Amino acid sequence: MFKDIIIKGARQHNLKGINVTIPRHKLVVITGLSGSGKSSLAFDTLYAEGQRRYVESLSAYARQFLDQMQKPDVEHIEGLSPAIAIEQRTAGSNPRSTVATTTEIYDYLRLLYAHVGKPHCPKCGVAIKGQSAEAICEKILTLPPNRKMMILAPYVTGRKGGQQDILDKLKRDGFVRARIDGEIFELDGKLPKLEKNIRHSIEAVVDRLVTGKTESSRLNDSVELALRCGAGIIIILLENPDDKKGKWTEEQISEQLACVKCGISFGQLAPRNFSFNSPYGACPTCNGLGTQLIFDPELVIPDPSRSIKQGAIPPWRRGPRRLMIYYNHLLRCIAAHFKIEDMVLMPFKDIPQNVRDVLLNGSGNDIIKFDYWRSGRMHKLDKPFEGILKNLQRRFIETESEDVRERLKKYMGRRCCPDCKGNRLRPEILAVKVGDLGIHKYNELTVTDADSFLDKLKLNAEEKTIAHEVIREIRSRLNFLKDVGLSYLTLNRESGTLSGGEAQRIRLATQIGSGLTGVLYILDEPSIGLHQKDNMKLLNTLEKLRDTGNTVIVVEHDLDTIRRADYVLDLGPGAGRHGGELVASGTPKEVEKTKTSITGKYLSGEKTVPLPSKRLKGDGKFLSIEGAEHNNLKKINVKIPLGTFCCITGVSGSGKSSLIDDTLRLALDRHFKIGTGIPGKHKKISGLENINKVIVIDQSPIGRTPRSNPATYTDAFGIIRDLYSKLPESKMRGYKSGRFSFNVKGGRCEECHGDGVKMIEMQFLPEVYVTCSSCKGRRFNRETLSVLFKGRSIADVLEMTVSDAAEFFSAIPKLHRKLKTLEEVGLGYIHLGQPATTLSGGEAQRVKLSAELARIPRGHTLYILDEPTTGLHIADVEKLLEVLMRLRDQGNTVLVVEHNLELIKTSDYIIDLGPEGGDKGGDLVAEGTPEQVAKNPKSFTGQFLSGILKK
Repeated sequence: MFKDIIIKGARQHNLKGINVTIPRHKLVVITGLSGSGKSSLAFDTLYAEGQRRYVESLSAYARQFLDQMQKPDVEHIEGLSPAIAIEQRTAGSNPRSTVATTTEIYDYLRLLYAHVGKPHCPKCGVAIKGQSAEAICEKILTLPPNRKMMILAPYVTGRKGGQQDILDKLKRDGFVRARIDGEIFELDGKLPKLEKNIRHSIEAVVDRLVTGKTESSRLNDSVELALRCGAGIIIILLENPDDKKGKWTEEQISEQLACVKCGISFGQLAPRNFSFNSPYGACPTCNGLGTQLIFDPELVIPDPSRSIKQGAIPPWRRGPRRLMIYYNHLLRCIAAHFKIEDMVLMPFKDIPQNVRDVLLNGSGNDIIKFDYWRSGRMHKLDKPFEGILKNLQRRFIETESEDVRERLKKYMGRRCCPDCKGNRLRPEILAVKVGDLGIHKYNELTVTDADSFLDKLKLNAEEKTIAHEVIREIRSRLNFLKDVGLSYLTLNRESGTLSGGEAQRIRLATQIGSGLTGVLYILDEPSIGLHQKDNMKLLNTLEKLRDTGNTVIVVEHDLDTIRRADYVLDLGPGAGRHGGELVASGTPKEVEKTKTSITGKYLSGEKTVPLPSKRLKGDGKFLSIEGAEHNNLKKINVKIPLGTFCCITGVSGSGKSSLIDDTLRLALDRHFKIGTGIPGKHKKISGLENINKVIVIDQSPIGRTPRSNPATYTDAFGIIRDLYSKLPESKMRGYKSGRFSFNVKGGRCEECHGDGVKMIEMQFLPEVYVTCSSCKGRRFNRETLSVLFKGRSIADVLEMTVSDAAEFFSAIPKLHRKLKTLEEVGLGYIHLGQPATTLSGGEAQRVKLSAELARIPRGHTLYILDEPTTGLHIADVEKLLEVLMRLRDQGNTVLVVEHNLELIKTSDYIIDLGPEGGDKGGDLVAEGTPEQVAKNPKSFTGQFLSGILKK
């Protein structure tokens, strides 16, 4: 049994052949400056090799279904366990993924509600009971007369397989017909071949009748036979003479479940009925999404100050000429009906409200006289007007052109589904209750409240026996979420709305719930997005994971986490080619004493982030948000001083994102006409006239393909290409700037299409990327590479780090400024041509920040940043602060949502929300300078800040 993980000669990326010894079954922190090689050691070496060895131990058949890691550049590793990486990345944007589904809580909830849930009538709310055969017959006898009807008995419902045995049984039992996947077949005729891997439904046709012309004895015998064959469930198919497509109405009736008062019934409950991803449970209107794309009046009429003639209705201004003429004539007829002269010439907002309502929503049952020319004759038609919104909705549904559909989507917004009210499920399923809550209401609870509900839930003896294990599994997962500081999240929160840190902690909670031992866990900055108050809970969780027999390696910058570690590895001394060495290793106390360790100096208190010499009060103007009540916000009023560096703080879940991201940012997007999202509920926002521009710098990727890189995003590459195209050699050959692009034909290597590598698919091995044999990984053809500037080709430039490139192009001011700003935000170590897909969220955010900094300052811009210290060592935070202060000093407002106390303490103004997360948050707890907030006893941020300010 190995006591340590021993790594020899690690050279992955910028690692310089380092030898590292990591104690097993300990909590180990890898720290160091941004770009010093932490991720290269933790993820690209340790995790990659651990995962590769585990997968290679499997059979060749199993390996073909698994992604495999490439072998890292390392001489030798011993003592390695199977590795699990829990990275800092968002959870994707699938709207069907929620906190409950990600943690498997929803799977157990479906079991709980299917087996101990009590069905209620969705109309009258009374408990639903079964219907007898006699009651079913009575119901059939009340149906409209002289309609064809079929009585069906379900044998198979949504089950995979060929089902030949079922069809044979139906024949043996004397049935003549069956409905197979919605279509009636004669059993003696040609039957469809059912694919084994697809779900099928089969019902026997027990009888075919005509309502009002059937003897009661025959009807009673047929119903009893159908109930017997269908295990207590019967399906009634009734001819619908009003349906032009000949579709029959269908009703499923159960012996067990029916409302006597309303006559509503449904089949036996199963877990799939509670899944919004299954057709058996999902709301048919929105298909389980809870929202619908509908035409938004504010997008259809974006500028009401314009007249119709000036284009107040943009979607009615595009299309074939005859359609435009038709719409204009409709509008003239409506103007004539309401006796409004020159309606098309007046601003839309000045048209009377009742007429605007008719224009948008239609005239209802009111008749309007329309006349139009066709075939040289005037035709007259009296009919209601359908309305612009309904007209667009109809066109969107009926068109077969994807171009038309995409064009119309610009005028649509997501709205709550009108049928399920955003609850995703069918009404009869929403009416099933455990205790006094339906499954949708339970999912609206926070993690804390959900656990409390189950703790107080009263069940009878039989229900307890059924539900005991299920409830235990749900509560254990809820407790794990509480342990990692996520007690404020609601179970129905969409995964796509979670921050990278929240998504990572959910995956961490899921791993703890798995109960594995002997595993190597590698985490990437789990403290991201976590308030200092919740940090201790996270550290306790990591120690619990260690104490169950696992090795926990954490890439982290947080000083509290480093101090709690059993062992610390500090990489450096610099970033990029100046890093990749092991500067210090040992216990936190031993690292503190290492003179060459920058981290050690901050741990010991020898170095700190300095406080500003003065705090600015701004230009005297404010951006005011009144009555904000989105999500958990409690109708708060907030004033943001313009011309300052302002921090929005508060514990996790206190309402920071609801206020800034969901309310203020979306309102600003609409004000500046750069977005169409619906702002969170609020009374009003004033002071917008004091801002010229808003720039949101978030952590979304700067590009979705490897061809995007820092050089292309900041437009530095455009300047570099222009420079190379103006060289004497290029002019002589007639090369333009496009010649030096790897995205277009001409200068790039056509063998690899400018990628520099070629992918080879291997059936039992991971995909292998081999360097292109033609360009040797240089991405350009030989003629392009022969053009040199100061002895370097365009490919050499892309391989340079930002710092090297800044020095190399120091004589070209416009380019040097762009590269220097990249360096100033702590990105001197990344390569100019580094693929965007390899950048972390924090790095992507700082690339965007540098792009904004490089622009000519105009003042009165509002910059909104979400946790810009993500991925930054405390030494790099100082560099970032210099950049933010420079933006502020140019007359701009810098608004930052942040938890990092080192950055918060340097701000001019703090707005602290809370006091807790979820329902216990959403209030304005404190506001003012850091010193003022530190004196507020109600503020958790203030309590931790007071300790920092005293140092």
